Amino acid sequence: MHWYEKLNQYFPVEEMKSREHMETLLKERSEIYHKDEGPNHVLMYVELDNFVFIDYLFVSKNARGQGLGHKLMEKMKSKGKPIILEVEPVNYEDSDTEKRLRYYKREGFEHAESIGYERRSLATNEINKMEILYWAPHNESEEMIFAAMKKTYDLIHTYKDQHFYGESYQPVDEVLTFNEEPENKNILDNL
Repeated sequence: MHWYEKLNQYFPVEEMKSREHMETLLKERSEIYHKDEGPNHVLMYVELDNFVFIDYLFVSKNARGQGLGHKLMEKMKSKGKPIILEVEPVNYEDSDTEKRLRYYKREGFEHAESIGYERRSLATNEINKMEILYWAPHNESEEMIFAAMKKTYDLIHTYKDQHFYGESYQPVDEVLTFNEEPENKNILDNL
């Protein structure tokens, strides 16, 4: 199965970039947008000078529980930079969301409680709320994580969006917010 189909079957439609968008990023932004693929995984990530953003991480069902996700994360951590990713809030009807959060908690990720992320999906036209998780090897601040998320949104998420989707995503300042007195509770606490 093609790597895009693996991702497309696993991730909800509102979180997926189009195949054309991702292939264009791999070609036109190849200095920062990368694919690590094996028989049982697909890892799409952005690497800049001061952080790594994991766009998609897929480990096939038959390989889960065998340490593959941990090995992939160790490979990312060995870069010595903060790692940032977006996750869905826990949906108790979808056990995968809780399993994903447990995995990231085991890997030492923290919840960026100060960062709000709500974006209208161009696929469904619904507002999607996401949570930001990060691994900070040098105790990087949530302000630094917020700046990195804004950069990722502008460089990757909205890259040629008008061309690929026929319309543009909202501007970054409407999607990402920073609140020094977070209203969000830590989604990793009760796992």
